[in-house]
Amino acid sequence: MKDIFWCKNCVVMSTRPRIEFDDRGFCSACLWAEQKKKINWNEKQKQLEKLLTEHRDINKNYNCITTVSGGKDGSYVTYNLKHKHKMNPLAVTIRPVTETELGKKNLNSFVDSGYDHLLVTPDQDAMRILNKVGFIEMGFPYYGWLIAIHSAVLRIAVQFKIPLIFYSEDGEMEYGGDFKKGKNQGVYGVDYITGAYLEYGYEKVLKEANLTEKQMYWFKMPTKKELNEINLKVTHYGFYENWDPYRNYEVAKKHCGLKENETLNEGSYTNFSQTDQKIYLLHVYLMYLKFGFGRTTQDAGIDVRRGAMTRDQAVQLVKLYDDMYPEYFFQEYCDYYKMNMKEFMQTIDKWANKQLFEKKNRWTPKFKIK
Repeated sequence: MKDIFWCKNCVVMSTRPRIEFDDRGFCSACLWAEQKKKINWNEKQKQLEKLLTEHRDINKNYNCITTVSGGKDGSYVTYNLKHKHKMNPLAVTIRPVTETELGKKNLNSFVDSGYDHLLVTPDQDAMRILNKVGFIEMGFPYYGWLIAIHSAVLRIAVQFKIPLIFYSEDGEMEYGGDFKKGKNQGVYGVDYITGAYLEYGYEKVLKEANLTEKQMYWFKMPTKKELNEINLKVTHYGFYENWDPYRNYEVAKKHCGLKENETLNEGSYTNFSQTDQKIYLLHVYLMYLKFGFGRTTQDAGIDVRRGAMTRDQAVQLVKLYDDMYPEYFFQEYCDYYKMNMKEFMQTIDKWANKQLFEKKNRWTPKFKIK
């Protein structure tokens, strides 16, 4: 088995795609957390205000788009843009796959707290086909939805002539990846989306899905000509301020009606994030089988970096929760994909990293976090 190791500061694993480590053994997420302490955030806010001023009067109806699910981050960004920066955002949701009741309630609460909102439901058969292809070919069980939260949002920007889109945070920066690309990149384009966020599988999955032109509408990126005609700028709100998921949760809870799960989220010790779609649990399980880390590794890494727990505490939580096995949803996933259980389990097995796991009754890790 190839040597694996963990960040000396948090619990990020060396198997994470595009992760980098310094001579101390600190991962790129921790290096970024250190750098953030040295950033002049007042200057960043001035950059943000300049960007907003350039767009404030450009469209008489909406001057920016935000992406929301009713969860903490999109709610926080939209709340700040409207109330702190006096913008007029159009909040956009791409209908989640296998929605949860809590997710529906949180989205309704967000809308009811005072925001113009557009819910996009792309052709659900096309969505299912893309998600199935993504599951089989990429190990991404909701790849079609992942495409749509970019392609459909860009499409709306073109249709409504709204030249500014805000996503929440840059995962490459905050959670570990190639942060050298993103740290000086406030505004980015389609190439960054198809690379960092769609893992360079966008063209492959669209081709394999073999959809009609009509079905493809919400899943095809607008052309460069269409984007240039409105001079579209896409950015992360987290580029302009010190990103803190827990603060976002508190603001969303207070001002946007966010409710938590009554029990802990599956595979973690938290109860307030990623609560809108059941298929997320399959995504987390596949992430665990492919790379050896799950939801708790990500959540605990965030909490270590923001000073809410020690690394030793994080290690214990990873040992307790990271190997979540969502077997109770397997039949629902099969029904959604229109697969039988044998096909479904064969796909799971296909994506298990045999260097990290061995098959007993279920896939069992050969490693222990250190």
